[in-house]
Amino acid sequence: MTIDFANLQHQYQLYKEEIDTAIHKVLDTSNYIMGQEVKTLETNLQTFTGAKHAITCGSGTDALLLAIMALDIKPGDEIITTPFTFIATAETIAFLGAIPVFVDIDENTYNIDPTKIETAITAKTKAIIPVSLYGQPADMDAIQAIANQHNLKVIVDGAQSFGSTYSGKTDSNLGDISTTSFFPAKPLGCFGDGGALFTNDDALAEKIKSLRVHGQSKRYHHQYIGMGGRMDTLQCAIVNVKLTHYEKDLKRRQEVAKRYTQSLQNKALILPSIDSKATSAWAQYSLRVQNRDLLQNRLKTEGIPTAVHYPIPLHLQEAFSYLGYKTGDFPISEMVSREIISLPMNPYVTESEIDYISENL
Repeated sequence: MTIDFANLQHQYQLYKEEIDTAIHKVLDTSNYIMGQEVKTLETNLQTFTGAKHAITCGSGTDALLLAIMALDIKPGDEIITTPFTFIATAETIAFLGAIPVFVDIDENTYNIDPTKIETAITAKTKAIIPVSLYGQPADMDAIQAIANQHNLKVIVDGAQSFGSTYSGKTDSNLGDISTTSFFPAKPLGCFGDGGALFTNDDALAEKIKSLRVHGQSKRYHHQYIGMGGRMDTLQCAIVNVKLTHYEKDLKRRQEVAKRYTQSLQNKALILPSIDSKATSAWAQYSLRVQNRDLLQNRLKTEGIPTAVHYPIPLHLQEAFSYLGYKTGDFPISEMVSREIISLPMNPYVTESEIDYISENL
């Protein structure tokens, strides 16, 4: 058996007629930048999430940049975040001259551990960026309480968690600003790069809209130093189609995850743990093993692809060596990075494929 890790071509074939029609509609109008499909997607995202404002942008990374810029973070300001995530979370902080301050993760959820945040707060701390890793929001009640107590802003990096919930709210309704990514392999993906920001703050929404078009208030009038951060019309048209099918795709992800968990219960594996307040979008089904390299090689010979998200914590990345962190500073992140492995996860993994994967594991 040969298994597809993301099944992107399968999804395209399922929705091909609708997607092709949407693409050709844009081609026929040639309105490639800020066309009608952009506004339509933003309206549809607002309806889906319940957020007051949804603002599309060029990528999940752009979404984080725009969020930090909108909160007026200055060089030298500190932002607390997790070292166990994709580099974009901390990279965008550093790119704008602010300082990423890392806090270790919870061993069960792999999200930032709220009990360790307060000791990292200084007079320079301006914000917290929790990451909804693998599709599950962090412990936002605890994080928001800390932020409120210390007058800090919260940006939720929801690149992997669109459609998940926490305490009955969609992940797009958490924090001051929530961001997501429409990278093709994300739970809701386009055919290139794309992203979005969500906020219930009118002033922040207007500023973000301006920042993504070079800080313009109107054409050639620039109120802020901004960036070219728009999501193009073609990508918005594609996501519009996929969004109409997303509820059933999300439900199927839940079913795939449940089947994995049931099939792997008796194995010598540490399986994913979902907080009782949360649901996951299941961007990944990631578990922990003691013999990862050997296991990956063996599974590969049986036609089973795997991935490692993520093999090196950010505090040990060369790019962040200037921060002065060392091995041992965040032991849980370091342990999980050695043990974590992701199995094929998408709405189209079949029960027979899951059984085959589980038997081989």
